[in-house]
Amino acid sequence: MSMTKLTLNAESGLISEAKRLAAERNASVSALFSRLVTTMKQTEHSKPPTLAPLTRQATGLLQLSSEQTPKEILTAALSEKYGLR
Repeated sequence: MSMTKLTLNAESGLISEAKRLAAERNASVSALFSRLVTTMKQTEHSKPPTLAPLTRQATGLLQLSSEQTPKEILTAALSEKYGLR
């Protein structure tokens, strides 16, 4: 397979982290990027994970109110739990 040069722009901290991760794996940043894209491509077309039996049985038991977003419901529940209201 022929290689083509690619230039990416990223925050300096992200570049440092990519270099560190590549060094830990004895690989180049290019090889790390190639593995990432290959893995993403493979998982993109794979079937969703199989749910455990208990999770499958519980699916659909709760009906969320359409008046609130899931984030609003979670915020309200956590606020109530920790007495922030």
